[in-house]
Amino acid sequence: MGTFRWFKRRKPCKIHAYARYPGWAMKNFSDDQIHHPANRIEAPEAAKQLQESQARQEKQPEEEEEEERARCEWGFSLKTVVSSSSSSTSGGGAVSPDALGVIEFDQSENIVATGGIARKIRIYSIKSLLPQEQQHENGNDIALMDHVNACEFFICTPAKLSSLRWKPCSGGRVIGSGDYDGVVMEYDVETRIPIFERDEHGGRRIWSVDYSHWSPVVGASGSDDGTMQMWDPRHEGGGCVATVKPSVTSSCRAVCSVEFNPFGGSIIAVGCADRRVYGYDVRMITNPVFVLDGHKKTVTYVRFMDNGTLASAGIDGCLKLWNLQDSQLLRTYKGHLNSRNFVGLSVWRNGGLLGCGSENNQVFVYDKRWSEPIWAYGSGPAADHGFVNSVCWSQVGEDRCTLVTGGSNGVLQVFEGKRKPCIITS
Repeated sequence: MGTFRWFKRRKPCKIHAYARYPGWAMKNFSDDQIHHPANRIEAPEAAKQLQESQARQEKQPEEEEEEERARCEWGFSLKTVVSSSSSSTSGGGAVSPDALGVIEFDQSENIVATGGIARKIRIYSIKSLLPQEQQHENGNDIALMDHVNACEFFICTPAKLSSLRWKPCSGGRVIGSGDYDGVVMEYDVETRIPIFERDEHGGRRIWSVDYSHWSPVVGASGSDDGTMQMWDPRHEGGGCVATVKPSVTSSCRAVCSVEFNPFGGSIIAVGCADRRVYGYDVRMITNPVFVLDGHKKTVTYVRFMDNGTLASAGIDGCLKLWNLQDSQLLRTYKGHLNSRNFVGLSVWRNGGLLGCGSENNQVFVYDKRWSEPIWAYGSGPAADHGFVNSVCWSQVGEDRCTLVTGGSNGVLQVFEGKRKPCIITS
């Protein structure tokens, strides 16, 4: 492995004022609407309910067949487990010093980066994580590896990491990170040294970073300070392009997740601790273009499923799918346990699947067409109080898929999914 250079952190910069663009203080347009019941008309209402009941009964066989097809369409198997000596010493509910908080595939889908408490960005190749030939020779279906041997190299970071994103248009050479000290960093993966540093959140933890998918590339970060900030890495100090505070009801409503539309649109989605998802048009970011209100607790992740739908996760134990055209809820997914921690959310757009972790040491997969999980896998005894807290799909293939998960015990797991023929019997 190469030489890893430590660096001296700059002094915290003064926070940029909101005055660069007008109207940064956002008005909350999602006040609950109270619907008063209409006058009771017993006979027509009873007839209407009877018609609706008959309609549901007519649709039931088709819906049941679709649900059954969703459950048996995919088969998943564990291929690789990567751990370390410290991973097995975190019993009794303690978090491992190698606990993984974030996993990201690069644009080529061949490189995997992980980050977490260990203050390292570990870089793996997908070929090293799926040593198929070696497994076949050893007659073992699951490859057991150590982080030291599986990792291509690592980059030391000055703080614990909460978020990673590969920078578009960099040829897989630049990766950005958000850390517990409220600093956004960019690293040159080839030289393994920092090339950009931005401290504009007043030392408050950054939960999420992302990059736009147009040129020139701009970045965004969400923090415990309650703001989402957009910045341009080309400017000295990462000049602030825009700052918004989605929730004005409290100064402590953290911004937990940010994601630009990966299909090249001008929308950025923001998940907040005020239980809502906000969408902003970056061309006129004064007011949100949509507000999605349906979670009962903090929204921890937002992910675009396609250009018109968005998935969100909350610590109310639910995933939700939204129609962005009319801000309506399409479906709620339940089955995993999530009442306190960030457990990850990733969508595989080619197959219409959602993946998330759980606080009972399991990984769950949902088909976007059905509200209940189509597959779940336990990664260890639930009695250890560990949990799966990071997941990431590879966005390649249509009949095969790869899902990588990480846990609070520091264990990295690689799953492969395969579409299988499904025969529905009456």
